[in-house]
Amino acid sequence: MDRKLLIAEPIAEELNKFDSYYKEAISCDNPRIQNIIDYIMKSDGKKIRPVLLLLAAKACGEINNITYYSAITVELLHTASLIHDDVVDESKIRRGKASVNATFDNKMAVLAGDYFLSTALIKSVLTSNIDIITSISNLGRNLAEGELNQLSLVKEIIIEEKEYFEVIKKKTASLISVCMRIGALSVGATEKDVNMFAQLGEYLGICFQMKDDIFDYFSDDVGKPTGNDIKEGKITLPLLYALKNSDTIESEKLLSIINEHNFTEENIEKLIQFAKKNGGIEYTYQKIEEYKNKALDIINSLSEDKIKKALINTVEYIIERNY
Repeated sequence: MDRKLLIAEPIAEELNKFDSYYKEAISCDNPRIQNIIDYIMKSDGKKIRPVLLLLAAKACGEINNITYYSAITVELLHTASLIHDDVVDESKIRRGKASVNATFDNKMAVLAGDYFLSTALIKSVLTSNIDIITSISNLGRNLAEGELNQLSLVKEIIIEEKEYFEVIKKKTASLISVCMRIGALSVGATEKDVNMFAQLGEYLGICFQMKDDIFDYFSDDVGKPTGNDIKEGKITLPLLYALKNSDTIESEKLLSIINEHNFTEENIEKLIQFAKKNGGIEYTYQKIEEYKNKALDIINSLSEDKIKKALINTVEYIIERNY
């Protein structure tokens, strides 16, 4: 059976309700705005974040309206962040099709992202739960901080592993962590369980981003151009490791390409091959395995067997996915 189906199996009914509520939440009477919304919804993603929120909630109690409002909120916020990220990164492709900014222009994309963000804030208030609203507010700030940090690292050419992990904790892991945290909060879970699911979400988010970074080094159809991160000056873990653990003369030559932002197609290919040749991909997979095991330690401590199996499949899906 498809892993995505196995992941959603314990919450299949609830996920169908979420889909219905989500479409209703983002609908608009203004046909011009609805046209953009329809375009965004056609490239709807894997819904991994609301799925994890619902799984955390079901592991801790009974899914309720607060859970659904929370799931809608994080998915709207996530979508808003993707739209804005594509503008910032000048990306023309999202999930294998033209991005919102490529289709409607940057001004329309920024405003569409703002529309999704504003709708997320409205839905968060409907939870009537100050802890959830606070978590969502902090998440929005963390996502922005992560993006700002990454842009700073591009300008400053900082190639420290610690900095890399700080960025992905803010940009990717914080979102999945908050999803699982507020899923537990929405059903009145204990503080211990809330913190446990938040930690699990962080580990899953780190695995997710490291796998995403590996995609940049291969030409398979992954919904974005190969070498796109490098072209934007982002030194992710595979290249970072290679630069730190290879012949000094060769790494200095390649660092000069990065420092000068001389990202021709030929130079991007040089950097990709350099990372592969000097163990960057293997090292990144080692780090993925490390965080995978941390996640599995938490999952294996759970008592609910169906949720446990779904979360184990989630871990495997994140690592095995091809896009």
